[in-house]
Amino acid sequence: MAIIAFHLTCRIPMSTSLPPFETSQSAPIDLRRVRQLFAQPALVRESEFMRREISSRMHERLALVKLTPQRVLDAGCGAGPDIYTLQQRFSEAAIIGLDASAAMLSMAKEQRQTAQLSVNRLLKKWLPFTGKSDELASDLLCGDFAQLPLAPNTVDLVWSNLALHWHPQPDRVFAEWRRILRVDGLLMFSCFGPDTFKELRNAFAGIDDGAHVLPFVDMHDFGDMLVNAGFSTPVMDMETITVTYDTVEKLLADVRAWGGNPLATRGRGLLGRAAGARIKVALEARRRPDGKLPLTFEIIYGHAFRPVPKTTSGGESIVQWNLGKNR
Repeated sequence: MAIIAFHLTCRIPMSTSLPPFETSQSAPIDLRRVRQLFAQPALVRESEFMRREISSRMHERLALVKLTPQRVLDAGCGAGPDIYTLQQRFSEAAIIGLDASAAMLSMAKEQRQTAQLSVNRLLKKWLPFTGKSDELASDLLCGDFAQLPLAPNTVDLVWSNLALHWHPQPDRVFAEWRRILRVDGLLMFSCFGPDTFKELRNAFAGIDDGAHVLPFVDMHDFGDMLVNAGFSTPVMDMETITVTYDTVEKLLADVRAWGGNPLATRGRGLLGRAAGARIKVALEARRRPDGKLPLTFEIIYGHAFRPVPKTTSGGESIVQWNLGKNR
């Protein structure tokens, strides 16, 4: 399998005016189905290569921001690999991992315990007389992105890697993330864009009218949602990554590993044998001259800050005075 990346970076500073906030659905996603799909860690592990790649690219962006957080939320932490990389970058910070899948959090707990044992062995080797062992500063929570079990103004960085597209109401999620962020706190996220799985979507279009692939949200719509949620100067980036396969079977297996089809409007029965054969033929027709089968991933990146409030909780205006020295 090869990964070919085409960078189509679009940095778009969005308007900071704040229109009325209204909740809307990006897609009729069945959250219970999402939890079921991600309750199969062995299956999900097959798609981990992409999450690690996107995590690395997010860290490159994060390195450009001057930030020393005390508390970090990894929203959609899965089995916890980003918890570890965030702890490495911000060694003094408390890292909170949150996921909707209890099965993935169980894996994260096991991996944290393994990492803790490694840390303890290292400390015992190099600091044998201290009688102390540092604890990895991370907590694991199971919950909904739009209903976080966290108090307001308690987090300095919200990090979310390839998870937001699984929630049916990203606008509610942004509002909730803003609620828990402290003033000048940073939100940094990545998710799938509309061209993701376009080969599969086009193949199914010739089979039936059913919904087989999520209608992922456009980058510009995410920017508008961030503004509506009260974030300041959101910046959006996009790039397209093409993963190539030798067989249709492996391509479809990876799509299932990415979560399959969690739409509430999906067909409840299995795809018939004849329809399955037609899908394979349609995908085979897209085989490239080099013999590879392409699968497109549109990756959206976004970051924004929680601004200084302009009014108090009682509705009174806050006026800031910048008093310079008389010359």
